[in-house]
Amino acid sequence: MANAASGMAVEDECKLKFLELKSKRNYRFIIFRIDGQQVVVEKLGNPDETYDDFTASLPANECRYAVFDFDFITDENCQKSKIFFIAWSPDSSRVRMKMVYASSKDRFKRELDGIQVELQATDPSEMSFDIIKSRAL
Repeated sequence: MANAASGMAVEDECKLKFLELKSKRNYRFIIFRIDGQQVVVEKLGNPDETYDDFTASLPANECRYAVFDFDFITDENCQKSKIFFIAWSPDSSRVRMKMVYASSKDRFKRELDGIQVELQATDPSEMSFDIIKSRAL
């Protein structure tokens, strides 16, 4: 287990599943949560799941970290993919939870080598499909 500067440990499974998403494309998304003093995998999204499936998997009142593998076609008609790191911190979540997630985010993100775009969202509108698409291009 990697030890985070905030005292938060990162379970090895987090890094292994991320590598599988990045290299083997086994998953469309991964949702992580902080459990006690460590970051753990909460949910793995199948490759055929959509962005709507992903957003529906995020709890309305609790913070999460997530990684989403976004496939898109450029204006030049090229198939591309970008890996997004999303820090989900809804306004309705508890203040302490928001602080713990905020203080651990950078260290956790560094454990996941290959993140291409970072997005922070406090409301579903801040991570709409259109925003994801515009950040990918």
